[in-house]
Amino acid sequence: MNQDADMTATGPAVVPGRECGSCMMCCKVPDIPQFNKASGVWCPHARIGKGCGIYDTRPASCRTFYCLWMLDASFGPAWKPERAKFVVYLQENNIHTQIAVDPAFPNAWIRPPYYARIKKWAQNGAEHGRFVLVRIRRRVIVVLPDRDTDIGDVNPEDGVLIARRRGPTGFDYSVEVKRAS
Repeated sequence: MNQDADMTATGPAVVPGRECGSCMMCCKVPDIPQFNKASGVWCPHARIGKGCGIYDTRPASCRTFYCLWMLDASFGPAWKPERAKFVVYLQENNIHTQIAVDPAFPNAWIRPPYYARIKKWAQNGAEHGRFVLVRIRRRVIVVLPDRDTDIGDVNPEDGVLIARRRGPTGFDYSVEVKRAS
């Protein structure tokens, strides 16, 4: 996965020939704080099958959001969010990979061909402090090189702390939720 999307003067470089088209998963699965919209529910401005009802005046977070399917040519047609039933994107820190899953299809991310590639991201990224978090509404699963850890409900303002320590047989990982005050 290309963690660092090329930037143009107007924003990230979209893969030539790719467009959102009928896909509106980014209007459903991630949180949109400006609208007090929780993950897993449709944005109140989404017009299913038509697009955004406030497209010209949508907030900056919507204007600048691009899923990795739009930015990374290695994501084939199966990874288009409306088909995969989840959206893959980099978190605001541009380090960790977030997979926001449609709650109507909570196991979509573990189906072939997805899970093998997601696990490879976890294995390759961990040594660089890059982790993969799967969010199904409020439920968060951290995909680690050696296991998947379901940490339960995590609010958007909470932090997820992942530590890596060398153990006798390799690296050991610990995960904890740091609740917002």
